[in-house]
Amino acid sequence: MNQLSLLIILLAALVIPLAMARFKITFLPTAVVEIIVGVFLGPSLFNWITDSNTLDILQNVGVIFLLFLSGMEIDFSLFKKKPTNLSPLAQKDEQNQPKYSVLRIAGMGYASIVAMSFGMGYVLKISGLFSDIWLAAILFMTISLGIVIAGLKEKELLSKPFGQAILLIAALGEVVPMIGLTFYASAYSPHSKSLWLILLILVVAALLFWRFKAFFRFFDQINKSTTQVDIRLSFFMIVTLVTVAESVGAEGILGAFLAGIVIKLLEPHEETKVRLDSIGYGFFIPIFFIMSGVNLNLRTLITNPQTLMLIPVIFIGYILAKALIFFALKLRFKNTNAIAGTAMSVTTITVVLAVLQVASHLNRITNQQSGAFLLSAVLTCVFGPMIFNKLYSAEAEDLKKSTVHFIGTNLTTVPVAQQLAKGWYKVTMYTNNQHNYRAFNSETTIHLLKSMDPKVMIENGVFDADVVVLGQINSEKNYELAKIAKKYGVPRVIVRFEDRNILDERRDELNSLGVELYNTPDVNISMLRSLIEAPSTMRMMTSTESSVYEVALRNSRYADIQVRNVPFIDKITITQIYRDKRFIRPSGGTSLKLNDRIIFTSSKTEAPEVRRELGKLN
Repeated sequence: MNQLSLLIILLAALVIPLAMARFKITFLPTAVVEIIVGVFLGPSLFNWITDSNTLDILQNVGVIFLLFLSGMEIDFSLFKKKPTNLSPLAQKDEQNQPKYSVLRIAGMGYASIVAMSFGMGYVLKISGLFSDIWLAAILFMTISLGIVIAGLKEKELLSKPFGQAILLIAALGEVVPMIGLTFYASAYSPHSKSLWLILLILVVAALLFWRFKAFFRFFDQINKSTTQVDIRLSFFMIVTLVTVAESVGAEGILGAFLAGIVIKLLEPHEETKVRLDSIGYGFFIPIFFIMSGVNLNLRTLITNPQTLMLIPVIFIGYILAKALIFFALKLRFKNTNAIAGTAMSVTTITVVLAVLQVASHLNRITNQQSGAFLLSAVLTCVFGPMIFNKLYSAEAEDLKKSTVHFIGTNLTTVPVAQQLAKGWYKVTMYTNNQHNYRAFNSETTIHLLKSMDPKVMIENGVFDADVVVLGQINSEKNYELAKIAKKYGVPRVIVRFEDRNILDERRDELNSLGVELYNTPDVNISMLRSLIEAPSTMRMMTSTESSVYEVALRNSRYADIQVRNVPFIDKITITQIYRDKRFIRPSGGTSLKLNDRIIFTSSKTEAPEVRRELGKLN
């Protein structure tokens, strides 16, 4: 019977995502659907799954792995203070930044959650519905980071200020409740030891980080086909910190959460994260979610009047605990987006499940109360993303195009500027040559400078750009301006060098500064070679219907997918892949990897969609 129950669970875990894709169910997170299916398969309806020691073990491993992956999802760069020694360009950008930073908004927003959570816990106590203020407060202040990340990915907001604000609030919504749960469990556990012993978990975590901080640099030298040492390290971290946590009287899930944080800080390769996700979400975590639904006995819940009253009260409590986030978000973002962000922050399920499991082990909550909190959390995951998707619209600061400034107007730079201006770039050209200005001014946006003196150029905002292209014929002048542009803080500087002597002398210096170099002979040689090896190259480069494009693969959905299996491969032709500082000529069986630079040809109407899909940060 145990094997049959496990077989039914695994079949459900397989069918659920297939059915969601088939019927285009996108408004519900997969985890919520798995819990709902678990309710149907359990004693609430069909009673096809019975609890057993095997399922209990797998469920416990599932929650441990879930918390481990949650720890890995936290982006600690969000918590970093900005450097004080800013470049002139960064200082200028800082002055133009909105009054309220993302970090400040997130801090105010989550502080309001903590205050409101304790308030809601007190309301439940005086109403007689739930007496444990501390446990209620921990539950109310939780946010499901995984669901928030999924929603932000769908809208391509992870790198935008609005998305970072919501992401940081959600990260705090996992870290703070986990810390609170640790002290709560230590205070009420019959096996608890001195609270000071909990610090041993942090000490061990720090020692593990110090010991393995160079691991992923050495990792590249190891044969990974049969060893998978990165995965072995991850499981070693999990077991070690879970064991230490339970040894000092804390909960094992805290150790798993810290293990995820340690692995994250070690800066693993994207492939490592993908494989760990595959293990967790491919096997252990679906079992945990489905079993959580199985253990949620609706028949018992609906026969208890007090529990029926508790469900809507808790649901409203989840909403009210996050309500003040709206006022923090509206300080910088549109009102509708502030409502959307608040709705997304209401969603909670992951840490709630972990907290309820710990509270049940400590006998601090009844099955009926636990079911009410869980069912209310499921409802937040239904309505939160729906409201977010309905209300969110792009902020003005997110619609800014990348700025490209060309220094020098000639027959090489002007046509390129014209083509870029039709796409995803805001292009401006600068020259001090009046003849060239008169010749090309009607063709594109050109500013006439008094001189190419650096002070004059800085005063006219020539270096206030994402990309500066130095396209003049004078290599010596380009060399000087390139150094000034990099010192000023320009992210990308592209320089033309026609004098090979100057280029050979200063190539290493410019490469160390991050300057990108080109010259006409090299470009012509490369083009001629391409024409000989692939006669259709020129036709593609000059075609009005199609062209050559490049995009960095950021969308993990396409990681490890073979080229022949890319859904829109019929719309593009992948000609080169730049990976690990070398070019790869792909075949149909070549697998794509995260951070690949993919060079492809496509029609000019379909290319933007392809670039957007492949470059989507998730």
